[in-house]
Parts: sequence; C-alpha cells; structure tokens
Amino acid sequence: MKKNRVIPVLLLKNGWLVQSRGFSQYNNIGNPVTSVKRLSQWASDELIFLDISRDNNYDLRRDDQGYENRKEFIEIIQDVAQVAFMPLTVGGRIRSLEDMEKRLLVGADKVAFNTCAFEHPKMIAEAALEFGSQCIVISVDVKAQGKGHKVYVEGGCRATGMDAVEWCCRAESLGAGEILLNSIDRDGAGAGYDLPLLQSVADAVTIPVIACGGAGEWSHFAEVLRKTNVDAVAASNIFHHTDQSVFFAKKILSEQKLNVRPPDIITII
Repeated sequence: MKKNRVIPVLLLKNGWLVQSRGFSQYNNIGNPVTSVKRLSQWASDELIFLDISRDNNYDLRRDDQGYENRKEFIEIIQDVAQVAFMPLTVGGRIRSLEDMEKRLLVGADKVAFNTCAFEHPKMIAEAALEFGSQCIVISVDVKAQGKGHKVYVEGGCRATGMDAVEWCCRAESLGAGEILLNSIDRDGAGAGYDLPLLQSVADAVTIPVIACGGAGEWSHFAEVLRKTNVDAVAASNIFHHTDQSVFFAKKILSEQKLNVRPPDIITII
C-alpha cells in the first residue's frame, strides 16, 4: 500500500525563509539552504519550496556571516537542490512553460503553479504534455464561504468565485498530477486542518491531494490522515519550532499505526 507522505513546506520571500499567517503576516526565520539541509537529514518524504516574493529582489543581507548571496530565484533553487535528498517541488511566480523548464533543469522534480493555471487552464494540459503529469502540481488556495469553499489567486489576494471542488476536478481533467490544497483561513493558525474541505476534494478527484494549512501539533496530522482520504500532509510553521521535527512527526504517526514511512535520520556528508 502506498504510504502517506509527510511534507514540509518552505516559503521564500525576497531571499529569506518566512513563517506565514493568513497569507498576510510574515516573520523571517533564516537561510533556505540551511533549512533544506536540515530537513533532508530528518528524512522528509518530500519538500515543497514556494517563492511568495512580490518582486525580483532576492537578498539574504548576510554577507557579514560569509553566506554567498543570491540575486535570482533560480540560483537559490540550484543551491537548495544540492542539499535536497528527497523529491523537490518548486512553485511560485510561474507564468510559462519556460519558467517550469528552468526550475526542472536546476533540480526541481515537480513544479507547482496557481494563478497562471487558473487564468490559463490550457497551460495545465500543455505542461502535462511537455513534462508529464507526474511533474505537475496545481496549488489551490481557498477560503470558506457559505456552505462551501472558493478559490483565491494572486497569493490569496483575489477572489475568483470558483468553487474549490469544481476547480480541482477541472485541473485533474486537464492533466494535473497532484493538488496542493491550502486553506487560507487556517494558514498559520495552528488550529487544525479544514477537514470538510479536504474530504470534499479528495472524494471528487482521483489524483493525490496534499493537505496544507492549519497544523499546530502532531495530532492534527493524525486527524487528517484518519478522517480524510488525502495522500499527504504538508505544513510549514510547525517544522521550524522543534529540532528533528520531521523525525518526531513520523515517530508519533507510526506509533499510532498510520500508514507513513518510519522515522529516520540521514547522515549527509
């Protein structure tokens, strides 16, 4: 039986990794390469690396500490890929097939895109044909509205009016290989995942659904794996609070007999 994945999400904003709350509040937490190396050592199943910058200014501002500065996102991905010993999904600011190809060529295994997929749905089909559906992750950001959930784009800033289940089904029909489903309402709140949202989408599509948004403790991972049919649990902030956090997450989930890979720590030379 295919294992459920435990996936850390790293958010890059102008060269820094950040913690996010509600898609509007951000706190700097450090160097992307250092964090990716640590997550590799903790044997993460995969890693999702999203650029949420609003412009092309990438600057670590740490020349005094001997960090090699980078001015381009692609350069940062090259550095990250060298220490990422697990599948790497890269997303953010993708506007064309060329943007996808650049990320795949420097070490990404998959690409995640959101706004351009919604605005130009045929790009999903074109990307699946060019790179294979297994490389194509559609990132879907949603807010609860009424009895359902609506899709938002442009970093959660613009409402589309589209029903989340309807859009995920359409993305699958066009060739998407996975859905990264993120609750804007739950982002950074630490109050648990939006289970009705996750279950409604997981029941409607046949491709893997990655749950994101709301994890505040390890029991939230267990809850979503028990109560929904998602294929993976992803989170950002929680993995930055505790040393060896991926190891402990898998340990707790394994002890509860959930279908995850056992915990391990990898030595990287």
